[in-house]
Amino acid sequence: MTATKPVFTEKQYLGREWIPVTIRLVLAMICFALYFFTDYEIDRNADLLAVAGFGIIIISIIMGFLLHFRTRVMNKSILLDGLWTTRLVKIDLNSIVKVEKGDYSRYFFNNPVYNLHRKGTIRFFTAGNCAVHLTDRDGLVYIIGSQRMEELMRAIESEMNS
Repeated sequence: MTATKPVFTEKQYLGREWIPVTIRLVLAMICFALYFFTDYEIDRNADLLAVAGFGIIIISIIMGFLLHFRTRVMNKSILLDGLWTTRLVKIDLNSIVKVEKGDYSRYFFNNPVYNLHRKGTIRFFTAGNCAVHLTDRDGLVYIIGSQRMEELMRAIESEMNS
């Protein structure tokens, strides 16, 4: 295999989805509000609320830099590699018969997944709702969530046609 420059590269981070960030910030605000309205003389454990609020904010900041997975299109294949213990997934574009745009899911809230095998599909998703659906010769569907779906589609189609 020749080492060439990727046609497309995208990194998706765990802590940058706006719904979970909002939930964590609301929890932190509740902790701070309860801390300020707790009478210290009655409840001496009120400081734990402030510690919990700051802990939630620090964890949110750390998660913003935590890479969930990286998508690369190169050498007539799609390479997906994730966190520390995940294996590299290589999808050969020569076996793909259909490429289409679509929604990742019909649900509003979706959990981040990497290499989730379920009901004849393999899912890769971090944030957003846009996805590329790839169908191979065996009928297996790969659903790859992307925040730059149009670019990913163009890269896949250009690699398949070259």
